[in-house]
Amino acid sequence: MPKVLRIINRFNLGGPTYNVSYLTKYMAPEYETLLIGGEKDESEASSDFIVKSLDLHPKIISGMRRSINPMNDYRAYKEIRKIIRDFKPDIVHTHASKAGALGRLAAIHEKVPVIIHTFHGHVFHSYFGTFKTSVFKLIERYLAKRSSAIIAISEEQKRELTATHLICDPEKTHVIPLGFDLDRFAQNKEIKRKAFRTKWGIRENEIVVSIVGRLVPVKNHRMFLDAIAQLLNEEGLKFRALIVGDGELRSELEQYASEKKIPFSRESGSAALIFTSWIKEVDEVLAASDIIALTSWNEGTPVSLIEAHAASCPVVTTNVGGVESIVKHGETGFLCTSDDTNAFRLHLKTLITDEKQRMQMADAASSRVMSKFHYNRLVQDMRGLYAQLLGELS
Repeated sequence: MPKVLRIINRFNLGGPTYNVSYLTKYMAPEYETLLIGGEKDESEASSDFIVKSLDLHPKIISGMRRSINPMNDYRAYKEIRKIIRDFKPDIVHTHASKAGALGRLAAIHEKVPVIIHTFHGHVFHSYFGTFKTSVFKLIERYLAKRSSAIIAISEEQKRELTATHLICDPEKTHVIPLGFDLDRFAQNKEIKRKAFRTKWGIRENEIVVSIVGRLVPVKNHRMFLDAIAQLLNEEGLKFRALIVGDGELRSELEQYASEKKIPFSRESGSAALIFTSWIKEVDEVLAASDIIALTSWNEGTPVSLIEAHAASCPVVTTNVGGVESIVKHGETGFLCTSDDTNAFRLHLKTLITDEKQRMQMADAASSRVMSKFHYNRLVQDMRGLYAQLLGELS
């Protein structure tokens, strides 16, 4: 039985954690997998429930953290090399940037036969300055040359990696979309909707617009707040806005909401905007929501939009990364550029005021994602790639 060492940056809420968990669980018994990852950042919610729900027991690498720290990073690198020597994997498969750098370097030096990296997103724009970005590109180009295969999670991301940023060769880059357990988003929706709205003091006749994700710069929440502030000044619009998530910009975004004169609360009530912090039961959030928003500058394939469509929610989103692989403009939601707040606002207004279009998009949304982004398809695709790469060694 081939052995796979699967390495992830950290087990935070989001697509990478779900995907490494599903691959670890469901690629057995054909593959024996050891799952390892770094420590969770203090500003992020715990995702222990994801791995525990699948009866997984990953090994935590204490030195591998979100921030760059040469001493911690070197300690993590040495620990990964030791794990490779002890476990003797046939495949090392890394997920996301920090794990991709440390894990692939360790695998290269330990002469692992097959080395694979999945780009769940990338840091080649909207994260760092020009110099730091250029350094990261050089590192990633070197690692890509030494990798057996690169996985992009959408065709759009593959184009960015191969043509825009010249990170890797198209021939070596395989597109394998994310996969999730989406069934729960379609189950018991009316019960979840009523319970969530009761808990947060939201009336049934109010349209709920929610944005779900980390409160960090790349998510561009100010665009969302700018649009909400303008819509609140228009007469006749009955809606509430939810910001679901937490992170380093929490206080700054609350201050910005105050400056924009948006009444907000952190608890149940009648405020136009609620900062809910993290909510583990995102299926309940989506059941209670009528529209899901995303305003990011940069994305891989946004999990919040896949889950939104699985829950039959239309979306209004910036057209970045792999968004177009999820959202069909005019059919399941609306797309706009990252700097066009006016278009974003008008799209929100359309869905808030036009119930017929909102319902039509809701019906079209779930069928678009249920088969394309289910974890069964993810596991099947990955089995095929692993078999191909191992076969090339013989």
